Amino acid sequence: MSTEDRYAEFPPPPSLAPWVKVVWTYASPEPSDTVQRIAPDGCPELILDIGAPYEEQGPNGVWSLQPRALFAGQMTRPIAIRPVGPVELVAVRFHPDGARDWLDASLSTATDQRLDMVARLVGVAPPAGDPEAQAKAMTDRLEALRLQQGWTVDPVVRAEVEAMMDDAPAAVRAPAGQRAMQRRFLDRVGVSPRMLRSVLRFRRVFDHALEPTPEAGGWLEAGLGAGYFDQPQMARDFRRFLGCTATEWAREQVELARAIASQTYKPGPPHLA
Repeated sequence: MSTEDRYAEFPPPPSLAPWVKVVWTYASPEPSDTVQRIAPDGCPELILDIGAPYEEQGPNGVWSLQPRALFAGQMTRPIAIRPVGPVELVAVRFHPDGARDWLDASLSTATDQRLDMVARLVGVAPPAGDPEAQAKAMTDRLEALRLQQGWTVDPVVRAEVEAMMDDAPAAVRAPAGQRAMQRRFLDRVGVSPRMLRSVLRFRRVFDHALEPTPEAGGWLEAGLGAGYFDQPQMARDFRRFLGCTATEWAREQVELARAIASQTYKPGPPHLA
């Protein structure tokens, strides 16, 4: 059996593409016990552990085991997790507004929550060691629910989300229309338009910083390009969404690169920072 980490992505079937962004799998037979900080990325996820579930640190500092199947709603603050054994999982990453019908409740009820989905995924048994079959097991369950429940997309909210993803200006509306859109947005996405735009702006810089060999100072330039006015403003968002300043994160990245080079650290899947 391989002891190497494995990560794979699979596009959703066309019938699920309006709701699902990507299906991904990850396995780490010998994971590091290093605590992994996860930053918001604007996309809710459905995760099923085939191996050992992760532990998550609560606000009081106490670690507790996550459910074997969970729905992670929109995040407005970072969380910390760590593996407790061999890791193998399959996950569905929804579009920012794509999980409302899966949850069958307002996405605002799941914001900053990891909800137990064990009962919802009874009978889904992805085979260990087969990423493609794991992805299919998840999409088969979602496709059955889509047909049963008649999933829909709110065109007004989708247009607003797509404008944000493209870093385009928001549509101009009369006050009453803007308030109505904000209510629909909160229901379908789980956070306000302003919050999602802030998260997406932060991720443009954060993802740039995660590149294997970012140019010196390049992530600062990326911040200005993403719409930050200056470094202090960007540092505030790093503290807000990752728990540290941009400068501290850059220092950690240098140390992480050295650890990887010396093979003393095993990184987690790409979304786990």
